[in-house]
Amino acid sequence: MKTSHPVLSRFVGAARRGLIVFALGVPVAHAQSAAPASAAAAFTPTRPVTLIVPFPPGGGTDAVGRAVAERLSQLWGQQMIVDNRAGAQGNVGSAQAARQPGDGYTVLLAHQGVFTVNPHLYKDSALDPLRDFKPVTRATQQPFVLVAHPSLKAQSLAELIALAKAEPGRISYGSSASGPQLAGEMLKGAAGIDLTHVPYKGAGPAVIDVLAGHIPLLVANPTSVAQHVRSGKLRAFVLFGKDPISVLPGTPTAAQAGVAQAGEMPEWYGFAVPASTPDAIVAALNRDFRRVLDDPAIRTHFDGLGLVSSSSSADEFARQIAADHARAGTLVRQAGMNKP
Repeated sequence: MKTSHPVLSRFVGAARRGLIVFALGVPVAHAQSAAPASAAAAFTPTRPVTLIVPFPPGGGTDAVGRAVAERLSQLWGQQMIVDNRAGAQGNVGSAQAARQPGDGYTVLLAHQGVFTVNPHLYKDSALDPLRDFKPVTRATQQPFVLVAHPSLKAQSLAELIALAKAEPGRISYGSSASGPQLAGEMLKGAAGIDLTHVPYKGAGPAVIDVLAGHIPLLVANPTSVAQHVRSGKLRAFVLFGKDPISVLPGTPTAAQAGVAQAGEMPEWYGFAVPASTPDAIVAALNRDFRRVLDDPAIRTHFDGLGLVSSSSSADEFARQIAADHARAGTLVRQAGMNKP
């Protein structure tokens, strides 16, 4: 894969070494038996492992992190501690993880916005996710959703667009990270409307405000809002993705709603470790994380949250991060998000 980023090739290559058994698409059960003994012995925790979630409790990242941490604690016989470190749209906690030793005892819950959008917004940040981390596995991939408080005088996306055109800049929308913000800005471009963005440090506070009517709109992960849509406390207008999801039946995709461009950057969660982590440890972590992520009970649990299970080889995840990073740069510039 050709890329202009100076570390993308090394980023992808580091993920590839030692992980070919998964890249070849071998089913997990068979891949485990085929993995070299050195990989199996490379990382067996003898003390607690820390999972840094770079957002506060109450959102999709936290839900995924805690579910996986509980299962890995059982698998390892050692506790996996979830450490929520919010700030700067995920950069604070991610930078904290990047500074830790590459020994397998610190894992980051990797977020699409932090890895692919933030680098184009925080140009002065010392954090470079492509340089500072090795990917372990993708966990889930799902669309963002635009929801509205019932007090908003719009029953659908079409009515929202008409209202926003009649009152440019007067309607606001919230988001808790750069990923959903980018989706909101892409909607503005696709629909030709002007909405005012309100940033939040996490999905929890953002959901509280939209439920209270303090903001009329929110772009969020389905996990954060699906229950409130089902109860009638919020309305779902559109999914920023190509496929529907079971927890929000009847909610149109971006293409179905006539704003296909707004559905081009779905959200994903995954796991990564500091760049200094040896490849053998990455391979061992990939094996254990995928064993948890591919468990039918976990997949069913995620589906109920509006999250689509999507574990991967480390190499596949690295290639997706690199491609999404490049694409996000173009979308950020088109949306004007990188203006000073």
